[in-house]
Amino acid sequence: MSDPMRPRASLRTAVVWEVLQDALDRRVKATGRESLDVLDTGGGSGRFAVPAARLGHRVTVVDPSPNALFALERRTAEAGVADRVRGVQGDAHGLFDVVERGGYDAVLCHGVLEYVDDPAEGIGNAVAALRPEGVLSLLAAGLGGAVLARALAGHFKEAQQALADPNGRWGEGDPVPHRFTAEQLTALVEDAGLRVAAVHGVRVFADLVPGVLVDTEPGALDALLKLEAVAAELPAFHSVATQLHVLGETRGAAES
Repeated sequence: MSDPMRPRASLRTAVVWEVLQDALDRRVKATGRESLDVLDTGGGSGRFAVPAARLGHRVTVVDPSPNALFALERRTAEAGVADRVRGVQGDAHGLFDVVERGGYDAVLCHGVLEYVDDPAEGIGNAVAALRPEGVLSLLAAGLGGAVLARALAGHFKEAQQALADPNGRWGEGDPVPHRFTAEQLTALVEDAGLRVAAVHGVRVFADLVPGVLVDTEPGALDALLKLEAVAAELPAFHSVATQLHVLGETRGAAES
């Protein structure tokens, strides 16, 4: 894995970063430009913005949290990429109050759809920020992973409630407003006018394996990372992943 955010955090980011880095590399080749314009909506403290900037890309991070943006500023300074990362306060609903339409080669929409009132509007805004040839990286909470986690914790009624609830919530105390199946996410992407290039399950096993095993067993982390990478591409495991990643392309990007 080439994920620069090892070791433990890589279990949460490795699969997505590999897919995203490959997509950015392909856009570089297609455009002939070494530096792309990337928009990271809900980008927080720069988990993906910083490594993207290390590749030489210009990244705009939009996040509603001043604390996250402050952490982003500190993180980019420490990484030596402050000149390539810009943080602005905003959200998916009012995205074009702070960024321009049609101005980006790639848009990251990670951990956003779960919290917006209208997921279709959130996707629509992300797509509207893309240039005619662009890619969307969408990461959202998976329904099946939450159901499995509640069941394994012995909360069987909550697991059943999540299955029955139209938003995938397991109860009043559930902190996540929306969860999705792979079919729901791909439909949202396609309805927004993009072609689905790839779907991956994220954190299929990582949240189920005891942390002490990964931290103390020699070679366990690397083996788990490899297992996650293989399982991520198999549709059979999408239904139990904690998160789902969809890579969408504009028609222009798909043809280039």
